[in-house]
Amino acid sequence: MQDLENKCPAEELLKLLAGKWKPQIFRLALDGPLRFNTLLREIEGTNKQSLANSLKELVDEGYLDKVIIRQKPLHIEYTLSVKGKTLIPVLLQLETL
Repeated sequence: MQDLENKCPAEELLKLLAGKWKPQIFRLALDGPLRFNTLLREIEGTNKQSLANSLKELVDEGYLDKVIIRQKPLHIEYTLSVKGKTLIPVLLQLETL
């Protein structure tokens, strides 16, 4: 069994990129906090259900943090987690290929 500390970042990134809309969400998260409706507008072809599923999976997998902002109006922001930030260099390297 492979030790978590020795896990290949590229393997982690490929798993992340396997889901629908996940690459676009992750890429947009590099620029800062994201809101659901902003993502819905920014990612062409997505719909509420598939976007909600992708966000939930990214949160459950530990790549995004979900923060509830208790201001009026109440809203939710998604940001890259510490785990998500570790994949940034790998993503940037793939983009240069």
